[in-house]
Amino acid sequence: MVASDNKAVASHVPVLMHEAVDFLAPIAQGKYVDATYGRGGHSGYLLSRLGEAGQLLALDRDPEAVADAHERFAGESRFSICQANFADMRDVLQKQGWLGEVDGLLMDLGVSSPQLDVAERGFGFSRDGELDMRMDPTSGVSAAQWLAGVDEGELVQVLREYGEERYARRIAGAIIAARAVEPILRTGQLAEIVKAAHPRWERHHHPATRSFQAIRIRINGELDAVSQALSTAVDVLRIGGRLAVISFHSLEDRLVKRALRSPVPDARIPRHLPQPAVDTHPWKLVGKAIKAGKDELADNPRARSAVLRVAERVA
Repeated sequence: MVASDNKAVASHVPVLMHEAVDFLAPIAQGKYVDATYGRGGHSGYLLSRLGEAGQLLALDRDPEAVADAHERFAGESRFSICQANFADMRDVLQKQGWLGEVDGLLMDLGVSSPQLDVAERGFGFSRDGELDMRMDPTSGVSAAQWLAGVDEGELVQVLREYGEERYARRIAGAIIAARAVEPILRTGQLAEIVKAAHPRWERHHHPATRSFQAIRIRINGELDAVSQALSTAVDVLRIGGRLAVISFHSLEDRLVKRALRSPVPDARIPRHLPQPAVDTHPWKLVGKAIKAGKDELADNPRARSAVLRVAERVA
């Protein structure tokens, strides 16, 4: 999990790997989608459960993840990968000719360890690095660019809604004051600003943890992507196909629970227009929510917040 230096590629330990894949109940000749490749842990185990006629398509927005997949699964005819946001998987699968034919869909919503541990990616603050935070560094604005221009009111809202930070206003004020003195370009710089502004530290948690989470979610549009992907999952899977989703914080898990326990809104209908009446809910929950056991937590402490939910498409 820990890189030996800032340029090392950190190892990634897949969370709830056996549980997620086992609950998909793989069939040897099935078609499967790993919508969040990461570093291929789930994909590798899923491939081991498929026969020669089975197929696995992976997606990831991160070009480094895509490069890893090409290297790791070179020569594996059952595997292919596409660089794409999982929010766009409907278009990807339509081009693939798989829409409505997928037997199992896996979504691991966590940030991968290489993203967290490699300082240059700017996701964490355990090592000082460039303040980027983009899952795809080739598109969009970096966290440093966003912080340079965001107004205080929006920053307060982001910290409060996406980080569930009770001291959002105080921290936002400190960030705005600090950027007036010099640009905020480094993760260590931002972490120190938040640390100094935070009046009450949680035990075993760095005071900047919630703020970094909030900014990362905003930069990558993560919650909108999750909502879109969950809506799309109904079109992707065949009747009887299964969806397994691993979430890592309450905001994600809330979206998952809402999607699986109530009618999924049609993403093609504008939000201001009413949704048509839904007679049949498309999902049936499979088992209860699953969390990592003691053995996994001992090997991978980052699994402590992970929650796996599984559902089968029934309509």
